[in-house]
Amino acid sequence: MIRRKQMVVVMTTVCILTGCAPLHQNRGMEGMGIVEQLPTIAEVGDHAIEEYKTARAKEIERQVDDWITTHSLEEKVAQMFMITPDAIVGEEDVTVADEELAEGLEKYPVGGLIYFSGNLENPKQSKEMLENTKQYYKEQGIVPPFLATDEEGGQVSRIANNSAFGIANVGDMRKIGKTGDPEKASEVGATLGSYLLDIGFNMDMAPVADVLTNSKNKIIGKRSFGSDAELVAQMAVAESKSMRRQGVLPIYKHFPGHGATVGDTHEGFVSIDQTLDELYEDELIPFQEAIANDAEVIMVGHISVPRITGNDEPSSLSQFMITDVLRGQMGYEGIVITDAMNMGAISENYSSADMAVRAVNAGVDIILMPVDFEEAHQAILDAVDSGTISEKRIDESVRRILRVKYRLFE
Repeated sequence: MIRRKQMVVVMTTVCILTGCAPLHQNRGMEGMGIVEQLPTIAEVGDHAIEEYKTARAKEIERQVDDWITTHSLEEKVAQMFMITPDAIVGEEDVTVADEELAEGLEKYPVGGLIYFSGNLENPKQSKEMLENTKQYYKEQGIVPPFLATDEEGGQVSRIANNSAFGIANVGDMRKIGKTGDPEKASEVGATLGSYLLDIGFNMDMAPVADVLTNSKNKIIGKRSFGSDAELVAQMAVAESKSMRRQGVLPIYKHFPGHGATVGDTHEGFVSIDQTLDELYEDELIPFQEAIANDAEVIMVGHISVPRITGNDEPSSLSQFMITDVLRGQMGYEGIVITDAMNMGAISENYSSADMAVRAVNAGVDIILMPVDFEEAHQAILDAVDSGTISEKRIDESVRRILRVKYRLFE
């Protein structure tokens, strides 16, 4: 049995090693007279740390099992969507969390909400909106939501590019990559994570783990750390770990790699010509490194890989790319989230219903921003009813989502 004072050190050490929220958030230990009595980490030992981590993992599994067995299929499917507050309320550029949002969440208790520039006017408004949103989830007994934004730094900065926030932009990742110093990427992660957490976010659509292998690529361009796959891998992992230590969940994107493309998946189908072996030699290196460093969320892009799959099906809907390659060959066990499903590569070729069923059968856990959320949600329910999708398959995704949530919110 671990003594009380040992357990405190164990828990503290585990947080340091696994990227929990920073220790300055755990106030009050000095007043309890615990800090002065703490033994050293060496005195506690690696065995005690592993003992705690194992016990915590078992407790999370118990909580996940309890949730899955006590909630409806409709609630489970809702966990598999991340949408804008606009989609819940039915208005553009929602900037408040009011009764309309509360009523929408009661009907559709989605697993996450994502916010863009039109939703974020200034610090006071944004903090109030996010805090009220969290409160609505709590009052209705819904699992806390992922609250996300798209804050990469540089050109993709919904907050730092708004002067009302008074936050300095960390700059493009190309500039960070040129330093060749992963510590610079770590500083980016710490900065992003710190101000996002302060506003109320707990998830960020960053880092960009794409290797810029095509100099004509303007869509990724300066958003990438560079053209050296090993360097991109080191940078992306350093940024992610630092952000996670702040209490914000990073998302590696865009598997299997958007750096070799020329076109824009916002407009339509975009393909790359690499074989799978060629991807493993370059584009997949950052994602493999992310997995080796316990990546919790990976975004799959809408890139088609015809030399691998034999067709133009986007990777975000490809069972081979997600289930066989990312999970099977690369050993990834975390959450798979799609790129936004309102982008042209999807919306111009698939209905929201068709897309949703294809995505789930491909192995996706969270569907991001479908054109018609209600249609997509209902399509999955209908597919389970008809046997096209098994409820066991739904439970697999919900289990992955809840594991991450319980770790994030503990």
